[in-house]
Amino acid sequence: MCTRFYADLSPELRPYIEAANRSPLRARMVEQLGKPFKTEGEIRPTDLFTAIAFSRAGAPAAFPMVWGFTLPGLNRPVVNTRVETAPQKEIWRESWRSRRCVIPAAYYYEWAHLTRPDGRSVLGEKYMIQPRGQTCAFLAGLYRFEERRGFQYPVFSVLTREPSQALMAIHDRMPLILPPSLIEAWVRPENKPEELLGAAVTDLVFEKA
Repeated sequence: MCTRFYADLSPELRPYIEAANRSPLRARMVEQLGKPFKTEGEIRPTDLFTAIAFSRAGAPAAFPMVWGFTLPGLNRPVVNTRVETAPQKEIWRESWRSRRCVIPAAYYYEWAHLTRPDGRSVLGEKYMIQPRGQTCAFLAGLYRFEERRGFQYPVFSVLTREPSQALMAIHDRMPLILPPSLIEAWVRPENKPEELLGAAVTDLVFEKA
Protein backbone atom coordinates (compact mmCIF):
# COMPACT_ATOMS: atom_id res chain seq x y z
CA MET A 1 0.00 0.00 0.00
CA CYS A 2 0.95 3.62 -0.32
CA THR A 3 -1.48 6.13 1.13
CA ARG A 4 0.99 8.77 2.30
CA PHE A 5 4.31 10.05 1.07
CA TYR A 6 6.53 12.99 1.87
CA ALA A 7 7.93 15.58 -0.52
CA ASP A 8 10.55 18.26 -0.01
CA LEU A 9 12.40 20.79 -2.14
CA SER A 10 15.69 18.91 -2.15
CA PRO A 11 18.02 19.37 -5.14
CA GLU A 12 16.71 16.11 -6.63
CA LEU A 13 13.00 16.93 -6.34
CA ARG A 14 12.91 20.72 -6.62
CA PRO A 15 13.19 20.90 -10.45
CA TYR A 16 10.15 18.65 -10.94
CA ILE A 17 7.99 20.33 -8.30
CA GLU A 18 8.84 23.85 -9.42
CA ALA A 19 8.20 22.96 -13.08
CA ALA A 20 4.74 21.62 -12.22
CA ASN A 21 4.07 24.72 -10.12
CA ARG A 22 4.89 26.96 -13.11
CA SER A 23 2.55 25.05 -15.40
CA PRO A 24 -0.51 26.99 -16.66
CA LEU A 25 -2.49 23.84 -15.92
CA ARG A 26 -1.67 24.19 -12.22
CA ALA A 27 -3.42 27.56 -12.02
CA ARG A 28 -6.50 26.21 -13.78
CA MET A 29 -6.66 23.16 -11.53
CA VAL A 30 -6.36 25.26 -8.38
CA GLU A 31 -9.19 27.50 -9.61
CA GLN A 32 -11.49 24.81 -10.98
CA LEU A 33 -10.96 22.16 -8.30
CA GLY A 34 -10.53 24.44 -5.30
CA LYS A 35 -7.38 22.62 -4.21
CA PRO A 36 -4.02 24.14 -3.26
CA PHE A 37 -0.98 22.85 -5.09
CA LYS A 38 1.32 21.18 -2.57
CA THR A 39 5.05 21.68 -3.00
CA GLU A 40 6.27 19.89 0.13
CA GLY A 41 5.17 18.10 3.27
CA GLU A 42 3.01 15.02 3.70
CA ILE A 43 1.05 14.23 0.54
CA ARG A 44 -2.33 12.52 1.00
CA PRO A 45 -4.95 11.04 -1.33
CA THR A 46 -6.91 13.73 -3.26
CA ASP A 47 -4.00 16.20 -2.90
CA LEU A 48 -2.80 18.16 -5.93
CA PHE A 49 0.87 17.39 -6.44
CA THR A 50 3.52 16.69 -9.09
CA ALA A 51 3.85 13.76 -11.47
CA ILE A 52 6.29 13.20 -14.32
CA ALA A 53 4.74 12.11 -17.62
CA PHE A 54 5.58 12.13 -21.32
CA SER A 55 4.90 15.50 -22.91
CA ARG A 56 3.82 16.55 -26.37
CA ALA A 57 7.35 17.88 -26.83
CA GLY A 58 8.58 14.28 -26.86
CA ALA A 59 10.29 14.18 -23.48
CA PRO A 60 9.41 13.66 -19.80
CA ALA A 61 7.97 16.72 -18.08
CA ALA A 62 6.45 17.55 -14.72
CA PHE A 63 2.69 18.17 -14.49
CA PRO A 64 0.24 18.90 -11.67
CA MET A 65 -2.03 15.92 -10.97
CA VAL A 66 -4.55 14.88 -8.34
CA TRP A 67 -3.83 11.70 -6.38
CA GLY A 68 -6.58 9.15 -6.93
CA PHE A 69 -8.85 7.78 -9.66
CA THR A 70 -12.57 8.39 -9.15
CA LEU A 71 -14.91 5.44 -9.65
CA PRO A 72 -18.73 5.49 -9.77
CA GLY A 73 -20.26 4.21 -6.56
CA LEU A 74 -17.10 4.67 -4.47
CA ASN A 75 -16.93 7.52 -1.97
CA ARG A 76 -13.13 7.44 -1.81
CA PRO A 77 -10.48 7.68 -4.53
CA VAL A 78 -8.57 4.65 -5.78
CA VAL A 79 -4.99 5.64 -4.96
CA ASN A 80 -3.11 2.35 -5.51
CA THR A 81 -2.91 -0.08 -8.42
CA ARG A 82 -1.67 -3.65 -8.17
CA VAL A 83 1.03 -4.11 -10.79
CA GLU A 84 0.07 -7.78 -11.17
CA THR A 85 -3.42 -6.98 -12.47
CA ALA A 86 -2.98 -3.53 -14.05
CA PRO A 87 -2.57 -4.92 -17.60
CA GLN A 88 -5.87 -6.84 -17.41
CA LYS A 89 -8.31 -4.69 -15.43
CA GLU A 90 -10.42 -2.33 -17.50
CA ILE A 91 -9.91 0.64 -15.19
CA TRP A 92 -6.11 0.46 -15.56
CA ARG A 93 -5.54 -1.20 -18.95
CA GLU A 94 -5.30 1.89 -21.16
CA SER A 95 -3.15 3.79 -18.66
CA TRP A 96 -0.85 0.80 -18.30
CA ARG A 97 -0.30 0.75 -22.06
CA SER A 98 0.22 4.45 -22.71
CA ARG A 99 -0.30 6.73 -19.68
CA ARG A 100 2.40 5.94 -17.16
CA CYS A 101 3.87 8.47 -14.77
CA VAL A 102 6.41 8.81 -11.97
CA ILE A 103 5.72 10.57 -8.67
CA PRO A 104 8.78 12.24 -7.11
CA ALA A 105 8.89 11.73 -3.33
CA ALA A 106 11.47 11.95 -0.58
CA TYR A 107 10.09 8.78 1.03
CA TYR A 108 6.80 7.06 1.63
CA TYR A 109 5.03 6.18 4.85
CA GLU A 110 3.73 2.83 5.95
CA TRP A 111 2.03 1.64 9.10
CA ALA A 112 2.91 -1.80 10.43
CA HIS A 113 -0.01 -4.21 10.06
CA LEU A 114 -0.34 -6.36 13.17
CA THR A 115 -2.63 -9.23 14.07
CA ARG A 116 -4.18 -9.31 17.53
CA PRO A 117 -4.71 -12.55 19.48
CA ASP A 118 -8.36 -12.54 18.38
CA GLY A 119 -7.29 -12.50 14.72
CA ARG A 120 -8.20 -8.88 14.01
CA SER A 121 -5.76 -6.65 12.14
CA VAL A 122 -4.64 -3.40 13.76
CA LEU A 123 -2.29 -0.64 12.69
CA GLY A 124 1.06 -0.44 14.42
CA GLU A 125 3.82 2.13 14.29
CA LYS A 126 4.39 4.49 11.36
CA TYR A 127 7.58 4.12 9.30
CA MET A 128 9.43 6.30 6.80
CA ILE A 129 10.77 4.21 3.90
CA GLN A 130 13.13 5.06 1.02
CA PRO A 131 15.78 3.38 -1.17
CA ARG A 132 19.04 2.62 0.59
CA GLY A 133 21.66 5.30 0.05
CA GLN A 134 19.19 7.64 -1.68
CA THR A 135 17.41 10.83 -0.62
CA CYS A 136 14.32 10.30 -2.75
CA ALA A 137 11.96 7.61 -4.02
CA PHE A 138 10.55 7.78 -7.54
CA LEU A 139 7.17 6.02 -7.34
CA ALA A 140 5.87 4.43 -10.54
CA GLY A 141 2.27 5.26 -11.34
CA LEU A 142 -0.51 5.42 -13.91
CA TYR A 143 -2.61 8.42 -14.87
CA ARG A 144 -5.73 9.32 -16.79
CA PHE A 145 -7.96 12.34 -17.36
CA GLU A 146 -11.17 12.95 -15.44
CA GLU A 147 -13.77 15.68 -15.81
CA ARG A 148 -15.56 17.99 -13.40
CA ARG A 149 -18.12 20.50 -14.69
CA GLY A 150 -16.58 20.41 -18.15
CA PHE A 151 -13.00 20.79 -16.93
CA GLN A 152 -10.61 17.94 -17.75
CA TYR A 153 -7.66 17.30 -15.46
CA PRO A 154 -5.13 14.50 -14.83
CA VAL A 155 -5.21 12.11 -11.86
CA PHE A 156 -2.68 9.46 -10.84
CA SER A 157 -2.50 6.20 -8.93
CA VAL A 158 0.63 4.65 -7.38
CA LEU A 159 1.56 1.14 -8.52
CA THR A 160 2.20 -1.44 -5.79
CA ARG A 161 3.92 -4.82 -5.79
CA GLU A 162 4.89 -7.68 -3.46
CA PRO A 163 7.17 -6.42 -0.68
CA SER A 164 10.86 -7.08 -0.38
CA GLN A 165 11.94 -9.56 2.28
CA ALA A 166 12.90 -6.77 4.70
CA LEU A 167 9.51 -5.06 4.43
CA MET A 168 7.33 -8.12 4.83
CA ALA A 169 7.27 -7.59 8.60
CA ILE A 170 5.67 -4.18 8.07
CA HIS A 171 3.22 -4.69 5.20
CA ASP A 172 2.28 -7.14 2.46
CA ARG A 173 2.59 -4.53 -0.30
CA MET A 174 5.07 -1.81 -1.29
CA PRO A 175 5.18 0.83 -4.03
CA LEU A 176 6.89 0.06 -7.31
CA ILE A 177 9.98 2.29 -7.06
CA LEU A 178 12.13 3.14 -10.07
CA PRO A 179 15.79 4.14 -10.26
CA PRO A 180 16.17 7.70 -11.63
CA SER A 181 17.79 6.32 -14.77
CA LEU A 182 14.51 4.62 -15.77
CA ILE A 183 12.14 7.58 -15.42
CA GLU A 184 12.17 8.39 -19.13
CA ALA A 185 11.88 4.76 -20.18
CA TRP A 186 8.88 4.25 -17.87
CA VAL A 187 6.86 7.24 -19.11
CA ARG A 188 7.54 6.73 -22.84
CA PRO A 189 4.21 5.40 -24.17
CA GLU A 190 5.79 3.18 -26.84
CA ASN A 191 7.74 1.16 -24.27
CA LYS A 192 6.47 -2.04 -22.69
CA PRO A 193 6.32 -1.57 -18.91
CA GLU A 194 6.58 -5.32 -18.29
CA GLU A 195 10.16 -5.18 -19.55
CA LEU A 196 11.14 -2.62 -16.89
CA LEU A 197 9.73 -4.27 -13.79
CA GLY A 198 12.85 -6.32 -13.13
CA ALA A 199 14.86 -3.14 -12.56
CA ALA A 200 12.62 -1.85 -9.75
CA VAL A 201 14.34 -0.77 -6.54
CA THR A 202 13.83 -3.25 -3.71
CA ASP A 203 16.72 -2.48 -1.32
CA LEU A 204 14.94 -0.10 1.04
CA VAL A 205 15.64 1.23 4.51
CA PHE A 206 13.08 2.32 7.07
CA GLU A 207 12.86 4.00 10.44
CA LYS A 208 10.05 4.95 12.77
CA ALA A 209 8.42 8.27 11.91
